[in-house]
Amino acid sequence: MDIDAGNALVEAIKPLARATARPGADAGLGGFGALFDLKAAGYRDPILVSTTDGVGTKLKIAIDTGRLETIGIDLVAMCVNDLVVQGAEPLLFLDYFATGKLDVARGRAIIAGIAEGCRIAGCALVGGETAEMPGLYQGDDFDLAGFAVGAVERDAVLDGTGVRPGDVVLGLLSSGVHSNGFSLVRRIAADAGLGWDDPAPFADGISLGAALLEPTRIYVRPALAAVRSGGVKALAHVTGGGLVENVPRVLPREAAVAVDTQRWPMPAVFDWIAERGRIAGAEMARTFNCGIGMVAVVAAAEADRIVARLAADGIGAYRIGAVVPRAPGAPGCVVAGMSERWPG
Repeated sequence: MDIDAGNALVEAIKPLARATARPGADAGLGGFGALFDLKAAGYRDPILVSTTDGVGTKLKIAIDTGRLETIGIDLVAMCVNDLVVQGAEPLLFLDYFATGKLDVARGRAIIAGIAEGCRIAGCALVGGETAEMPGLYQGDDFDLAGFAVGAVERDAVLDGTGVRPGDVVLGLLSSGVHSNGFSLVRRIAADAGLGWDDPAPFADGISLGAALLEPTRIYVRPALAAVRSGGVKALAHVTGGGLVENVPRVLPREAAVAVDTQRWPMPAVFDWIAERGRIAGAEMARTFNCGIGMVAVVAAAEADRIVARLAADGIGAYRIGAVVPRAPGAPGCVVAGMSERWPG
């Protein structure tokens, strides 16, 4: 293990961490642990919420292309988007970066992306672990994991218990594939004989690798603003499992949602995936976000206002469905139009 390289990386990323400082944390690195002052952050009776996640095999595209600047944004997004669905504000973030041989420039590029994700989300990068493990990771391979902690006032926890039939389902547009399903995407690209530097078949003027590495959208600030404005009853982060498995997680047992895929613009990347991979619509809906990275269940009377508020914050949102009564044994999310669009 190269201890000098590890120390050099810590020094190189200290300014990145300092740039994410926020009330409650000074985002300094170098201690054995990081302190966070909830009172200084303005909380009176907080509930802490914690998450951990990774980026999956999207990392392989970043490694193969050498495009390392945005994969850290994906890492932060996968964690903080899970926090916000409970109404929690992300406060602090820690990363785990493991590689076979530490390269300071590569490590700094990766952690710069993590710091940028933290800046977007409004949380402090307070620490992490860099592990050099020759023999376990080969060549340029590396792995990332992230850990986020947030807080929400006890009386403001978003738990979906107020969801009722007649509520409107809003779909917040994704920035693309985000960070799920990349083992399948990589296989489709390989079967098509495409390299990461080849032109993307679904987008003009960009390589396939660059298009697929578009970072996961971070919904924290717009979603929290919408929640605090009133009318939002539940949020669901659409990750592995797609709409059909993630939305029911935030609904009461007696409620389901009916969603229509004709109600939002489908990104061309998903048509390419479905057609080249010969994937049926039902499987697409269970594997990918299909253009909707987060769902908000809102009171019908507030839907237009919330859509306008999200748009003002740069997030496109559409009325994609409604809450309906759920019969015993019925699915919690029915997605119409998928089999017609992608028969497989």
